[in-house]
Amino acid sequence: MRLFVALELPPAVRAALGEVSSRLRPRAAAAGRGLRWTDPAGIHLTLKFLGEIEAAAVEAIRGALAGIRAGNPVEVAFRGLGWFPNARHPRVLWAGVEAGNGLAELAGEIERVLEPLGIARETRKFEPHLTLARIKSEEGLDELRREAERLGAPELGRAAYSEFDLMESRLRPQGAVYTRVERFLFAVSVAAGRAEER
Repeated sequence: MRLFVALELPPAVRAALGEVSSRLRPRAAAAGRGLRWTDPAGIHLTLKFLGEIEAAAVEAIRGALAGIRAGNPVEVAFRGLGWFPNARHPRVLWAGVEAGNGLAELAGEIERVLEPLGIARETRKFEPHLTLARIKSEEGLDELRREAERLGAPELGRAAYSEFDLMESRLRPQGAVYTRVERFLFAVSVAAGRAEER
């Protein structure tokens, strides 16, 4: 099984990503096959990519993830556009994710509980983002760069997370198909907390 841990995007954020993509796509026609767009319906905020995992190991992964707790839900704002590694030689066009320390701490805790199961820690710094397109060639990107600059830092929505998902990704010729394996509660939501106080 090809697994990853992620946060589900609210429908309003997916819709906003779709609108941004529809503005950018016509400007990328010259890039041709050198640019592959991500379907907004399949975009997640990835916290940890696990890779290929034997089915026998999944139960231990579920148990480790189920023990994660945080004091408060994680507040996230989705805004802006950018490039990895940079606009001059891009490999990825992304939408921005802004959050306090809680998001990085959650990702770090996921790394910590999975490491004893033989899942290596990520060596790169955690940089949350939403992948809009993958770029194989730099040819024909000038108009796309200009349009991304014109859009500036679009506001794409906000969310408060108290749950994260273990997801399976099945690769198909027409694109990946994503299935939730399990959802894990890591914090009491503000609304639920208020209800308990009454």
